[in-house]
Amino acid sequence: MNDTSTPPRLTELSHGGGCGCKISPAVLAGLLKNITPSQAFPDLLVGTENSDDAAVYRLNDEQAIVATTDFFMPIVDDPFDFGRIAAANALSDVYAMGGKPILALALVGMPINVLPHETIARILEGGASVCAAAGIPVAGGHSIDSVEPIYGLAALGVVHPQYLMRNGGAHPGDVLVLGKPLGVGVLSAALKKNRLDEAGYKSLIDTTTRLNLPGIKLAALAGVHAMTDVTGFGLLGHTLELCRGSGLTAHIHYAALPWIHGVPELAGAGIYTGASARNWASYGADVQLASRLPDIARTLLTDPQTSGGLLVACAPSAVNTVLDLFHGGGFEQACVIGEMTQGAAQVVAA
Repeated sequence: MNDTSTPPRLTELSHGGGCGCKISPAVLAGLLKNITPSQAFPDLLVGTENSDDAAVYRLNDEQAIVATTDFFMPIVDDPFDFGRIAAANALSDVYAMGGKPILALALVGMPINVLPHETIARILEGGASVCAAAGIPVAGGHSIDSVEPIYGLAALGVVHPQYLMRNGGAHPGDVLVLGKPLGVGVLSAALKKNRLDEAGYKSLIDTTTRLNLPGIKLAALAGVHAMTDVTGFGLLGHTLELCRGSGLTAHIHYAALPWIHGVPELAGAGIYTGASARNWASYGADVQLASRLPDIARTLLTDPQTSGGLLVACAPSAVNTVLDLFHGGGFEQACVIGEMTQGAAQVVAA
């Protein structure tokens, strides 16, 4: 290991951070176009066909395995917090499918001669602490020496096929409920530019390390028809995936959206990530933004979230129960943000 009294900041070693590292939706679709169709495997209940959050494989009539992986470069400089965020983000995909996590494997790529080994150990400890909070072990994994620091998990869960959630299946008239406030990408950009104060950092950590545990109970509610989590493609991108999976139009009420404190002001001051523009370039043709929205709306609606909230499509009769589950689980800002209607697979924000 290099002898240095001042190790580099984690975010200095990466060209992107958190889910803002994701390949853009359009490029990803091109890369996957020749993948073997899931229909060739009858017990594969969920594959790559609708951009769902995880793969699901049926074992028998009462059990299915939920499998997912997620990893990225640092979004913060504190190694323990980085590990916590990455782990919570990876487990979120299991919860979004209605699954209960059972174990995780660590995925580790680190510049072993650049970062102090104590720093790398703290990243792993942070991830393990979140897995412990989820009631699961980190049962193994794989590590490599890489140019940029990378950490995440391969996570496995179980779900009853009857309670499996997908990003398709929403009904016309369904209400959209969002579980967490938005703006993680903006806060991460502010952190990189030394523009994020202590309160802002606390808010960033609080939201990104909160496990989306309500997903398990939400999936068992008869009135919940579809679910996903909002991550690197931003609110518009993941809502659009829900629209495409369901064959419906989503209407988003901009004034109803919950923001992490200070996010609109930071974005208005020009602090946001380049991933917002990449996201819009990928799917903007299927989005309608009302002319009365503020100029910064497009940037905020495409802001990449890391360990973002669950997006739930439910019957109007189930809304109060859904909100009670969120609020009772500590998701105080969970709220109704729109509805689904008959129409083309697109998002209308007004």
